[in-house]
Amino acid sequence: MLKTKSKSLPLPSDDRRWQLVNATMRRHGYEADALIEVLHSVQSAFGYLDRDAIQFVARSLRVPLSRAYGVATFYEHFTMKPKGAHTCVVCMGTACYIKGTPAILNGIETSLSIHEGETTADSKVSLLSARCLGACGMAPAAVFDGEMVGKLSTEDAVARVERWTTE
Repeated sequence: MLKTKSKSLPLPSDDRRWQLVNATMRRHGYEADALIEVLHSVQSAFGYLDRDAIQFVARSLRVPLSRAYGVATFYEHFTMKPKGAHTCVVCMGTACYIKGTPAILNGIETSLSIHEGETTADSKVSLLSARCLGACGMAPAAVFDGEMVGKLSTEDAVARVERWTTE
């Protein structure tokens, strides 16, 4: 039995990035199995997944909206909010936790007046946590704009993120 490809829905806006997302869906034949790949495409193009984007993808791939939201919120790679210009990811794995990352996270939260998972009001810094960064020998560890830093003190972590706020 031959499957017929779905016709693409009108794009949510004239933003050219939607054409990249649509190309990903077209390449996968608008099949429901392409959900993760298409969500990756949206996040790559826009930096995050918003409600309208998830609804558009769900309709285009003919998957229940609850499934699209479930995938988007289950995987840590996906984010539902725009990220700041700089990102700090604090490891909360067992070794890092025991060696002090709760104090590091608390110090950064206090310094920036935000909580884990949030971005500063000026969109300069996003503060995230990870279950494990795989750097247990460097505990406590965090990633600052893609650079892994181990044997981290609360003071050093706070100083690093505060430099970002004065740029």
